[in-house]
Amino acid sequence: MKILKLLNNKYLSILLLIFLSTFNANAEDKPIDIWNIDENEIEESSASNNQNNLETNNDDISQPSIFDLQSEKEIETVQVSSDLNSQEIKIIGLYDPEDYDLQINMWSNSNGDQLKYLFTNINKMQLSKDASDLLNIVLLTNSYNPEINITNEEFLNIRSNWLIKNKDRELIEEYLVKNQILNLHPDLSRYLVDQYLSEANIEKACELFLKNSEVINDEYLSKFNLYCLINAGRSEEAQLILDLKKELGFNDEYFEKKLNYLFGYTQDPDPSISETSILDFHLAHRTNPDFIFEPKKNTDPQIWKYLSASNLLFNIEEVDIVEEEKISLIEKATHDKNYSEKDLFALYKRFQFNINQLLNASESYKSLSNIEARALIYQRSLIESDTEKKLEFLKLLKDLFIKDEYSNAFDIELKQALETIEPDDVPSNYTTFYFDNIQEESVELKDIKFNKDILHQSRLVNYFNGDFAKSKIEKDLNNFLKKIKKDKKYILTKKDIMLIESIKSDGIEISKKYEDLYKINESEMPIDIQVMINNNEIGSTVLRIIEVIGQDNLTDLDEDTLYFIISALNQLDIDYIRNKILLKVLPLKV
Repeated sequence: MKILKLLNNKYLSILLLIFLSTFNANAEDKPIDIWNIDENEIEESSASNNQNNLETNNDDISQPSIFDLQSEKEIETVQVSSDLNSQEIKIIGLYDPEDYDLQINMWSNSNGDQLKYLFTNINKMQLSKDASDLLNIVLLTNSYNPEINITNEEFLNIRSNWLIKNKDRELIEEYLVKNQILNLHPDLSRYLVDQYLSEANIEKACELFLKNSEVINDEYLSKFNLYCLINAGRSEEAQLILDLKKELGFNDEYFEKKLNYLFGYTQDPDPSISETSILDFHLAHRTNPDFIFEPKKNTDPQIWKYLSASNLLFNIEEVDIVEEEKISLIEKATHDKNYSEKDLFALYKRFQFNINQLLNASESYKSLSNIEARALIYQRSLIESDTEKKLEFLKLLKDLFIKDEYSNAFDIELKQALETIEPDDVPSNYTTFYFDNIQEESVELKDIKFNKDILHQSRLVNYFNGDFAKSKIEKDLNNFLKKIKKDKKYILTKKDIMLIESIKSDGIEISKKYEDLYKINESEMPIDIQVMINNNEIGSTVLRIIEVIGQDNLTDLDEDTLYFIISALNQLDIDYIRNKILLKVLPLKV
């Protein structure tokens, strides 16, 4: 075997260590401690420093910061079994609970059945940025996992599924690397690797493994790690690990053939191409100097993306306009943002139409194939000078793309065409089409304009920025309420009441003579949310609030909805999140 040629004292030591650890784990049939914690050492360490003990007693945990506990791995007391069931689990996350006025045990009273129901509903939504940011906070704050009617594995999968849906790569990488949890989240780890690999960014994809200090259990990730070792010039180490894996039963003929070429054991590349995974596909490309691949409509989107990033897609100049099947693939690739719109429309310009077809395009396109129809309407829009007719053809072209489910293939070019038209020249019957397709992403207004005559728009909102001393806010608020009481025309709004109730919940005293200015209607709080609050189900309550916000921006919510959200946060003393919401929805911004 190749391993006999590679083994020296260094590798023999490594091999013995791996075999011994594997033998012990199998022989005793006990959960694997992936942090290699010695329980006797932990007891000694715990006796000398109580602050570093991660017992489930809340009094013990409240003293040190979560980040300190995470950084001192040699004194952690928790273990994770291979199936994640019936075991204590390492407290993992990115944020200290105190940073957001949350608690390390915020899931302790939550019912798993209810959590799974809430997450199912949330996953069906395309959350707004406000709701997404809030979900990141509640899921990635260091905390104990819920234990009632939900397993650790189920809760970890909830986190993974959300992070994958949210597609924030930097956040995912920070979460995985900081907590050293590639094994706990194999699907999430694979998602991140495949995203970088589909962009042909091998260096970035391998970076995750260079930062990892744990033995990788997942087969796919382990294979990719082997490839990264070879890519980094550590072929001997990779060969040693591969031979050991084969001794333990690993068998993947396709993978081994590709690696043998990379190792230099064979000079003849294996021409087979597997689309089973993006790693298999990349290895086929990497190990074949004459690699050629023509995608089909059912080709995986990640492979399309890889082909685009590696400049392996069709050259527009080499595509014949009679090859409609190939053009259709290009349209699909453009829709998926794996092909340039500019190249696609350059191809449309090569189609030849007679003058009669161009002049009567609004009718003659109906007798053409779908691809020819789009090319004809596009060419007609280019030569049209009348604004209304131009808009007519642009809208028709967009509709033709939508009809074949290629709507995203005509975004950039459409916007550029619309930008040549002044808004004042757009006929009323095309204004919706025009503004829906030309609008820029909204820029959040940041400059606050204070109004001394309206309570929730007055400078008192600066209290939620921490700009008021307790004595000053108490005096200024009472003075404002005194002015309101004298002004018979002033009617307190829900936003005014939100400001008052939030300040009161922080212990600021309001004179009793102003208590009759408004009444609290407790029935406005949804019953299920109030029950969660009464049971101190902090995590569940925040999830329910996220579900309420859903696809809406906070500034678009009605005052009644905002009122019970703020009331819920006041009852749970989650002041940080409450303040951020109030600063977004109360002041007048310009």
